[in-house]
Amino acid sequence: MNDKLKIGKYEFKSRLFVGTGKYSTFQVMKQALEASGTDCVTVAVRRVNLTDKSKESLLDYIDPKLYKILPNTAGCYTVDEAVRTARLAREVGLSEMIKLEVIGDEKTLYPDLSGLIEATKLLVKEGFTVLPYTSDDLVTALRLEDAGASCVMPLGAPIGSGLGIINTMNIQIIINRLKVPVIVDAGVGTASDVAVAMELGADGVLLNTGIALAKDPINMARAMKLAMESGRLAYLSGRIPKKYFVAEPSSPTEGKIK
Repeated sequence: MNDKLKIGKYEFKSRLFVGTGKYSTFQVMKQALEASGTDCVTVAVRRVNLTDKSKESLLDYIDPKLYKILPNTAGCYTVDEAVRTARLAREVGLSEMIKLEVIGDEKTLYPDLSGLIEATKLLVKEGFTVLPYTSDDLVTALRLEDAGASCVMPLGAPIGSGLGIINTMNIQIIINRLKVPVIVDAGVGTASDVAVAMELGADGVLLNTGIALAKDPINMARAMKLAMESGRLAYLSGRIPKKYFVAEPSSPTEGKIK
């Protein structure tokens, strides 16, 4: 499909965004990224060695010719922390496109919504392309769009939970109301979760744990790629409407049998 995704000034061939954490080895991560078909990988700035070039880094296994790097502010609990981390990512040459996280709760990793909106406004003013990770709350999504976010990334379920999309209605409402792209982020456990998100009309899916902690990460990455393609194609094809208690035969009921 010639069906590219545009976020701000960036264009992506794949609608699957893949994280780089929790893999057993960097080599497994490299193979999984290749199998996923992604052309954008997200990297936690606070967890990457950016200064000591003598030490091994996951960045050594990410070919910048193949992938756009999406630095994220994972682990930041305040607006100041998140903004400083985004600035660092840009200063060291990772990207001015940033996945913005401002965490509000340590146990669930749910976002601090007011802090997220504030940080989005600050970074947009500084010229960043901001992709904020948020809850599945419509009003917050609209506020983020108004703040200048180039994309909004509502969670399907808590980070790393593998529960899939808990509230499909909320996700559907956000997709229908926003003008900027909507990327479902967090909670994906298996390929069917990706397909559901894409069939709802999401512009893409971001995941990490569902691949990295699978028994076979490389084959799971392939499965996620196929689910993304299948779900997107189904959405574009237009499903039949759902009907309840209305039986309609799929074969003709009139005419003679010869």
